[in-house]
Amino acid sequence: MTSNVIIKEDLQTIYESDIDWSKFYNRTILITGANGFLPAYIVESLLYLNFIDNRNNVKVIGLVRNIQNAKTRFKEYLNNDNLEFIQQDVSATIEGLNNIDFIIHAASQASPKYYGVDPVGTLKANVLGTINLLEFAKKNDINSFLYFSSGEVYGELKSEQIPVKEDVFGYVNPTNVRSCYSESKRMGENICVSYFHQFHVPAKIVRPFHTYGPGMKLDDGRVYADFVSNVLNAQDICLHSDGLARRAFCYLTDATIGFFKVLLDGDNGEAYNVGNPNEEYSILELAQIMVNLYPEKGLKVVKHLSENNNSYLKSTLTRNSSNIDKMNGLKWKPIVSVSDGFKRTIKSYK
Repeated sequence: MTSNVIIKEDLQTIYESDIDWSKFYNRTILITGANGFLPAYIVESLLYLNFIDNRNNVKVIGLVRNIQNAKTRFKEYLNNDNLEFIQQDVSATIEGLNNIDFIIHAASQASPKYYGVDPVGTLKANVLGTINLLEFAKKNDINSFLYFSSGEVYGELKSEQIPVKEDVFGYVNPTNVRSCYSESKRMGENICVSYFHQFHVPAKIVRPFHTYGPGMKLDDGRVYADFVSNVLNAQDICLHSDGLARRAFCYLTDATIGFFKVLLDGDNGEAYNVGNPNEEYSILELAQIMVNLYPEKGLKVVKHLSENNNSYLKSTLTRNSSNIDKMNGLKWKPIVSVSDGFKRTIKSYK
């Protein structure tokens, strides 16, 4: 069990949501990319069920590329008999596993800093990895399969299309190397739909939007991770753009509850937006909120537009926000504000 007070509170919040946890009792869940930011909270939430009552017997198998990174992320769980790691590239054939009840495919290079330096590695997990896992699911008669897509699949939208619904799409240039992520996520979705259509694999899709919270890597290149790092180190927040791009930010507990909702209650072959359109801000507004959280630090927001990081391929989207009517239909609604969520995030690193 984690010793981090903020994470403990978050796990209790997730547990107290209206998810039917009994569906996981005496079951085994395979999670790819298990030590990634989003799936790691899913892992901890499932293990928390055993902490509540060890008779629940929920087992998690984490498929990871780097076993040492996984052991670092889950260092407080290494003696937990209900957690097992398998080191493997998800793009390779899945072998040697039996009696898997649920599969959550979250292995992906989600940080924009990788799109320029490893576009092939980025797309392989979303395409080949998805095929491998669905082939495995087809042969093993699993209860449910959840594919982690992204809000980036929508491409460049017109202002009147935002907040975007699940059946609306904009322009993506397939010859732009940054599209390795969005295009392969799109293909991964179609692979899921095709396996459901042809082989009746019970696959569902989540499209997370900008999600933040404890455990996110502060050096992954995303601006809100940079902002948290700045505040923790008592540094002024430096913007390398005009800060006018708008994003909607969802706290990790809200998102995690949404992921479980789709896995258990979502319709097969369907995609669901998981985001918080009520918490939409410009990057400049977010930066100001962050410095205002700790006025005693005397931090300020400054602009420095000349810096250029060639490995970080910036998004061309000026606004990105989700319509969550389909998730409301699953009785899910995000409740954590940006101010409360980022304050909890910063506290978790202290």
